[in-house]
Amino acid sequence: NSLNDYTCTCTSDTTIKKTGGPATCAKDECASSPCGTGQTCNDPNQSPSSTGDYTCTCSNGVVATGGSATCTNDECTSNPCGTGQTCKDASTAANSLNDYTCTTCTSDTTIKKTGGPATCAKDECASSPCGTGQTCNDPNQSPSSTSCNNDECASNPCGAGQTCKDPNQSPSSTGDYTCTCSNGVVATGGAATCTNDECTSSPCGTGQTCKDANTAANSLKDYTCTCTSDTTVKKTGGPASCNNDECASNPCGAGQTCKDPNQSPSSTGDYTCTCSNGVVATGGSATCT
Repeated sequence: NSLNDYTCTCTSDTTIKKTGGPATCAKDECASSPCGTGQTCNDPNQSPSSTGDYTCTCSNGVVATGGSATCTNDECTSNPCGTGQTCKDASTAANSLNDYTCTTCTSDTTIKKTGGPATCAKDECASSPCGTGQTCNDPNQSPSSTSCNNDECASNPCGAGQTCKDPNQSPSSTGDYTCTCSNGVVATGGAATCTNDECTSSPCGTGQTCKDANTAANSLKDYTCTCTSDTTVKKTGGPASCNNDECASNPCGAGQTCKDPNQSPSSTGDYTCTCSNGVVATGGSATCT
């Protein structure tokens, strides 16, 4: 007459018992999805008396016990690099620390540091390099800048025939050098266009046209002289030999012989008219009788 007084004891946990029926021996804490999206839950001990020992594992390997894991940790969120630098976290896994990089110093973009702020400033005047009675100024305090002088004329940017002058040789001052031509033409920040038209002095003479192919100051003897009487006759660097026979227009008249000993365009009025009886006149018709 003694019923339901038997006791069931879990073999996995002998402290768990129930009288009059089976004991509840298993309790999977992962059943309620406590880890959240993208995490794997594992409850190694599903005994009812074992609580909070389940694990949540992120896809990147981060593991937490008894609660959801923190899978990401962008170290740049706290702005560890400071003003004037950009921060990039190579791995945002929660267990990946000090792998962020501080880069792009505004003073020198080549300066970088991993796990902390980069040293973007280096004042060379701090060591008092100038001596007593002198004022020191370091316009470019980038650690990679070790010289306070930057003479832009050193690279000879102006070219042949021009004088270069850099009034401000600070590294932060660029493009303010001047190029001066021998004829006084000046340009800033680049080579000047110096002009020297060799035709100005009329080197070709009468009866010829002059054209200077290159009027740069350092370009000489490249002008061309072209005969007006025959535009196919040309010469570079000096007067052309043009033919101009003054006898072609028959200036002597009937019965006279015309001869032009110098047919250069610059030679005029030197032709001769000779009569049949030997009378000769220069530069016009002869009086034969």
